[in-house]
Amino acid sequence: MGNEVLLLIIEAMIVYFLVLWAHSLRHRFGPVHFYALMGGITAVMSWVTDAGLMIQVAGVTFVVGSTVFYTALLLGVFVVYVFDGPRATRIAISTVIGVSIMMPLISWTLHYQMALIGETHLANLPLPSLRINSASVIATLIDLVFLAIAWEYFGKSDRYSRLWCRAFLTLLGVMWLDVLLFSTLAFAGTPQYLGIMSGTMVSRMIVSVFALPFLYGYLQWQNRNKGMPIENRPVLAILKQVADIQAELSVAQQEIERRKAAEKDRDDVIRELKKTLSEIKVLRGLIPICSSCKRIRDDKGYWNQIESYIKRHSEAEFSHGICPECIRKLYPDLESYKNPADNDD
Repeated sequence: MGNEVLLLIIEAMIVYFLVLWAHSLRHRFGPVHFYALMGGITAVMSWVTDAGLMIQVAGVTFVVGSTVFYTALLLGVFVVYVFDGPRATRIAISTVIGVSIMMPLISWTLHYQMALIGETHLANLPLPSLRINSASVIATLIDLVFLAIAWEYFGKSDRYSRLWCRAFLTLLGVMWLDVLLFSTLAFAGTPQYLGIMSGTMVSRMIVSVFALPFLYGYLQWQNRNKGMPIENRPVLAILKQVADIQAELSVAQQEIERRKAAEKDRDDVIRELKKTLSEIKVLRGLIPICSSCKRIRDDKGYWNQIESYIKRHSEAEFSHGICPECIRKLYPDLESYKNPADNDD
């Protein structure tokens, strides 16, 4: 009996490892392999569940399909939502739901085909129950949406903000919700309803304890060693695409701020140019100037000193001095300004 439980736990650990390993390779090979694995696990879960494989241990029923493979699917969707966001999570959910619907349809089709050719039974292909499979699809959809909502809800509370506590409560909550939904939809009104529900509740508690180290270790590894941040999203991001909208708004806001800064720089440049232009006065065209006294005639016909004219038509200022030639002409007695050539005599 103990060996059966040990084998079940080892099977679960192997499947958990495969799911997390496939997810860790998504940046190197893309997410296709991960989604393919999720679809394959869903198909195996459906087939094993329809086959009725289960283990009885001390009055507790471990359904192999639910205990091993369905919990691995929850684990896969969990890490996709945490690190890849609502959009990737919706793809994963669609993959699981799509394969869950497709598997019983294929089984019914094959049984119908065999009945048409005279075969009444397919020993290796169990005939699925419409109620059980419908319950599985509905419960799966609600479980996976609840997983995302619970993760964000516990992240908003300081009491449950520690990563291991947040991960365990989310995982246990979604597993117990699945038991409640699936057992009620599939077995309510039958004699084994309460027994299945109580036994599965206990088994899911045990599975959560064993799955937590895998989940917590993977979250820590991706967050610290791989630099993948654990984002806090709105609680209903998985349903309303709030996270995608917020990301788009953030990009738009950054673009608006960038444009505002560019416009401010442009306005500053324009303002500086206007200021510079307002301070510049340019003399151009023909300027009438007296060939003798060097006065300049303005537009009104008045003759102005050259200094006055230039000052009115530019920003130039004059500082008066006297050149050496004028000094020699006006003050011939100043020896220091005599031309050295004059001393040659």
